[in-house]
Amino acid sequence: MADELAFKLVVVGNGAVGKSSLIQRFCRGVFSQNYKQTIGVDFLERVLEIGNGRCVRLMVWDTAGQEEFDALTRAYYRGAHGAILAFSSTDLQSFEAVDSWRSKVEAECGSLPMVLVQNKMDLADQALVSPEMAENAARRHRLRLYRTSAKQDFNVDEAFRYLAEKCMEALSRELNDCNHLQKQTTPPTNNNNTLSLKLERKPRTLRSKCVRFFPT
Repeated sequence: MADELAFKLVVVGNGAVGKSSLIQRFCRGVFSQNYKQTIGVDFLERVLEIGNGRCVRLMVWDTAGQEEFDALTRAYYRGAHGAILAFSSTDLQSFEAVDSWRSKVEAECGSLPMVLVQNKMDLADQALVSPEMAENAARRHRLRLYRTSAKQDFNVDEAFRYLAEKCMEALSRELNDCNHLQKQTTPPTNNNNTLSLKLERKPRTLRSKCVRFFPT
């Protein structure tokens, strides 16, 4: 019976950029025209099969973008395996805030896989963020850019799938590093299968961020 990996993803950005709509579209396949401000945090889940045929459970956390909830929402970044930095095509301030949102996530989580999402592409005639501006930001942050529309279901799955695959790659690297370290610290044995060398320090154990497993 195979184990199902679980990754915690956080979606961050200014209020009203469409974070909740992106999550609802990805996890439930629905879109609501009625805007409802997120109070604090919320999350939904979806099981996704990624490129290597492995199923992963994505726990997608929706965080409030308003400053008054900042202290609360930042506490929920901890333990995240990946993050979506979202801004709206029609909101220049949300685009300019991307640097700040990245810093907030990294302050709580350190370095982790991220993707930059330019949402509300269905409102191209009202856009205040040009394609060149978004592409320059992606290059500066060294992140993949996805232009999405939660309303039209454009590129939403692709953005989340890419992030899930990056989380899997990060976990694989961590496991490989752990295996390599264990080989280096395995003590030699003599012919009587007794230890011939005492280690002064215990080998470092793997502290994988992906700590939840679910049987399938």
